[in-house]
Amino acid sequence: MPTFEDACASLTAPGQPLELADTEIRGRTYPVFVNAQPDLATAFAAVAEVRGDQEYLVYEDEHWTYGEVVAHGHALAAALVEEYGIAKGDRVAIAMRNYPEWITAVVGIAAAGAVSVPLNAWWEADELAYGLSDSGSKVVIVDEERLARIAEPVGRGEVHAIVVRSDARGGDAARYDQVVKPRRAAPDVDIDPDDDATIMYTSGTTGAAKGAVHTHRNHCQAIMAFACRALVGNALEKDRAAAEGTTPEPGPGRACFVLAVPLFHITGFVPVMLGTFFHGNKLVMMYKWDARKALEHVEAEGVTNFVGVPTMVQDLLEVPDFDSFDTSSLRQVGGGGGPAAPEMVRRVESTFSRGRPGLGYGMTETTAYGPQNSSDDYVARPTSTGRSVPVMQLKVVDDGGNELPLGEQGEICFYGPTVIREYWNKPDATADAFYDGWLRSGDLGRIDDEGFVYVEDRAKDMVIRAGENIGCIEVESAIAEHPAVYENTVFGLPHERLGEELACAIYLKDGASLDGDELRSFLTSRLASFKIPTVVDIRDDMLPRSPQGKILKRVVRDELAALRAG
Repeated sequence: MPTFEDACASLTAPGQPLELADTEIRGRTYPVFVNAQPDLATAFAAVAEVRGDQEYLVYEDEHWTYGEVVAHGHALAAALVEEYGIAKGDRVAIAMRNYPEWITAVVGIAAAGAVSVPLNAWWEADELAYGLSDSGSKVVIVDEERLARIAEPVGRGEVHAIVVRSDARGGDAARYDQVVKPRRAAPDVDIDPDDDATIMYTSGTTGAAKGAVHTHRNHCQAIMAFACRALVGNALEKDRAAAEGTTPEPGPGRACFVLAVPLFHITGFVPVMLGTFFHGNKLVMMYKWDARKALEHVEAEGVTNFVGVPTMVQDLLEVPDFDSFDTSSLRQVGGGGGPAAPEMVRRVESTFSRGRPGLGYGMTETTAYGPQNSSDDYVARPTSTGRSVPVMQLKVVDDGGNELPLGEQGEICFYGPTVIREYWNKPDATADAFYDGWLRSGDLGRIDDEGFVYVEDRAKDMVIRAGENIGCIEVESAIAEHPAVYENTVFGLPHERLGEELACAIYLKDGASLDGDELRSFLTSRLASFKIPTVVDIRDDMLPRSPQGKILKRVVRDELAALRAG
């Protein structure tokens, strides 16, 4: 039966739509998809030319075609250039919840040759002011709630504001529907594939957030990489079915995604928003996360792909009347933003009639693309984040940057055309993150002899107890197996004799009970004794999360440390 490598080689061979060829970018040689669109502006316009009247976006009771999205974007681009003086390379920020205008803003900023700066919609005033100032944004496209938080920089004239979905607006901000006038053509701007396209800020749980600078090539290559990986998976499933004498599940026709994560998150921006647009899929947009509402969308719109963080998948399954919803349209249920416990993988596989589990391991710095695991491979290897197509190269290195043999644990590094150019205004951080063109992920893991990647911990989150290294992800996965546990996080606390002791914070399912002794007894048969937490904090509220849905481990740790010290 053909291997993963065979499928990759066949799909990316010379003359194929997904052909790969070496190209020099900023003095280094990378494999690139030769048929990728050169830039986002060209890609948006090309799709609208072919699919103009086809429905693309559903938001509550609104339905937008591909043509309408691009027409709005081009009218915005004309206004940015002619009325706000935006020139090629200028930064234009976006600060709002998920609205259709979020997408038209991206189209317009790209068509103007400017750089989109998505700002975290959960940020408060000081954080938003930092993002605007650090990026040097000249204009911000904003909703009413975020506008109130940036009133000071807007009032001082440091940035111009265009506010969406506002009935009455005057003073320091202009109304979007008055600025974006119908039937205005996009300006004529020459865009190079390696021009900057976006600056996306990382979560910044320690220190100031860093702006990851993506080029047009980064985004266009990432979209092709996701498509290539999906086609490789499809080819392997057909080969397996043929070898077993079975018939593979027929495809759903046109794919439909539900946008459950924020668009300022790299997952929402690239594989979901850009991916659906460029591949002619349908997108159902959610203003904010609501598990029951998501199930309603799945049933009403025939959603085929659910992409969210593992917590969202768990939320779906925990909806009290889950079984009353028709979820048969779903073909894949998963996402990224963190590992899923093996029990969650098994639950997805056994719960949905057609939906198979999936996981991706990407970063803001890799334009969301990285190894992916799904379907049979994921069920068989639920602790692996999967394999990558050859446009992205991976290796594992020791503390000195030396590549380690397969199977040995070290820091995972990425090399490919989807890796960011730099961190905006932060040369030291850029230098720390890169060496010889390779991006250091900060994640500890290993690669097996079949190319499956296993992310086993964050390098800086490793707990060292009496000289023994403990991987927090392993312990978290074991705790997640307990039927009373809804979510948990594991970390180290200072200990006078041991250096660190292992601690965990847990939020329980509704109506469940658990104490420390019960948990430790449960873990005894699953983990070595030194990996069992000595401190168990059962919480009354869900654990705090970043906008990307990741548990804020350091916040939880510091809260518990302060409580114990006090």
